[in-house]
Amino acid sequence: MTVLQDASLLLVAAGFLLMGVAAISHPGRVTALFGVSTLGIDARNEVRAVYGGFGIAMTAALGWGLVDQDIRWGVCMTIAFALCGMAAGRIVSALLDRQISVLPGVFLCIEGLAAGLLVVGAGDLMP
Repeated sequence: MTVLQDASLLLVAAGFLLMGVAAISHPGRVTALFGVSTLGIDARNEVRAVYGGFGIAMTAALGWGLVDQDIRWGVCMTIAFALCGMAAGRIVSALLDRQISVLPGVFLCIEGLAAGLLVVGAGDLMP
């Protein structure tokens, strides 16, 4: 793999790690970005699981793909598809609500960019 392909994978992994650690350590800060400032115990658990645990698991999968070339393509493409699904959900929401706020729009762009980086990081188009 080239340095650009490895760097693409590492950049996305770092983003997932940042998201995961932030969500586990400060779940209220994550939801406050979207106007939800007070969380009960179940809501904190949900944020820690969905944003925290998922982000850390994606970091681990990308790290594994970085060192094991046999699984790299599958890992990168699977996570790229997940990111595209997140972006598509934001687009559908924007269409249904007939608007999108700045922060969800920024996350939409980040998800699209990260998916593209993973396609680059996957290497060859097929294993």
